[in-house]
Formats: sequence, structure tokens, C-alpha cells
Amino acid sequence: MSESLDAWSIVLSASVPVQLVMLVLLGFSFFSWVVIFQRMRILSYATKSLAHFEGRFWSGVDLRRLYMELNNENEVHEGQEGIFMAGFKEFARLRQVVGQDATAIMEGCQRSMKVVLVKEQNYLEKHLPFLATVGSISPYIGLLGTVWGIMNSFLSLAQQNQVTLQVVAPDIAEALLATAMGLFAAIPAVMAYNRFVTKSETLVNQYQTFSEEFSSILHRKVHELVV
Repeated sequence: MSESLDAWSIVLSASVPVQLVMLVLLGFSFFSWVVIFQRMRILSYATKSLAHFEGRFWSGVDLRRLYMELNNENEVHEGQEGIFMAGFKEFARLRQVVGQDATAIMEGCQRSMKVVLVKEQNYLEKHLPFLATVGSISPYIGLLGTVWGIMNSFLSLAQQNQVTLQVVAPDIAEALLATAMGLFAAIPAVMAYNRFVTKSETLVNQYQTFSEEFSSILHRKVHELVV
């Protein structure tokens, strides 16, 4: 308990510029953890949804039947499910247009799936630049507070005839605390950013692979209809 009180007293007794630095770093840390928990939830849900849809899609069910089932569920279609819904919807629409050749149908389906894929990628990577920014600039902001605290320490020394630890200790303590807060904000943000970027790229690659596989399936169906 005493260590907490000492740290709190250092914050209260720190100079105004250092307090501002600490406040900025505290805000960065708070919003970073909000983003971290939000991204964890979203990526976890996306992973589970992908596994669930792949199980349904590759079970051998008729594509039209699967489309109708998903369409009747009245849910927001995301990930691979959203790509499938967009591609098959465009496939069914263009197939009914008189005079449409196989190439035009496939190009329309691929464009529709590409639009959804880009939206999904943006959704998965949302707020990740904020984590990257916090991870890169927080140590420098903490260093700014450190430099200010050390500068105040030297100014205090210049005004004293006898140098004692009690004179320089407060300024050095607030300087070190600013550095610690900068690292406290930066380290989780960097770790989370690297993990989320890797996970997002894995999901996007799986979406792209599914889009290509689904395009091949639709391509075969188009030529079956032509024949």
C-alpha cells in the first residue's frame, strides 16, 4: 500500500508538464486496452464463424439451399458467409439475364465477392493503426517527461549550496515514472498489434482462398448451364 501511496504522491507533486505527459500516456493506455479487448472479441468471433460456415459449405449441401437457409436466418452475414452470399446472389441474378455469357457472369460474381472481401479486411484491421501509433510514440512521450524531470533536477541542484538526495529525488522519481508509464502504454499496444495483424492476415488469406475456390465452383456451374 505504501508503494502505491508513494507513486500517487509523486504524480500529485510532479510539475505540470510532467503531469500532462502522464495524463496523455494514461489516456493512451486506457484506449489501447479498449481496442485490445474489442479486437480480441471480434477476431475470436470471426474465427468461430469461419469454422462454422466452412463446416456447412463443405458438407455437400446444395448451394441454392444453403443460400436460402442463410438468407432466411435474418442475420448479418460476415466473413466467408458474406462472401458466399454476395457471390451466389450475383450469380443467380446474372444467370437469369438473357444473353449473358459465362465470362460476364463470372466477372460479376468476382466483383461482388471482392467488394465484400475488402470490407471484411477493413473491418478486421479497424483501429489497429491506433495501436501501432501508441506503441511507437508512447516511449517518446514518456521520454519527454523524463527529460523535463531531469532538467528540473539540475535546476534544483544549481540553486542549492549543498547537494543532497532529498533535493534531487522528487524530480528524478517523476522522470522515471514518466518513462515507466510510456513503456506501460507502449508494450501491450505493440504486442497486441503484432498478434492482431497476424490473425487478421490469416483470416483474410482464408477468405481469399475461399473466394477463389467458390469462383471455381461457380465457373463449373456456369459452363454446365451453357452446355
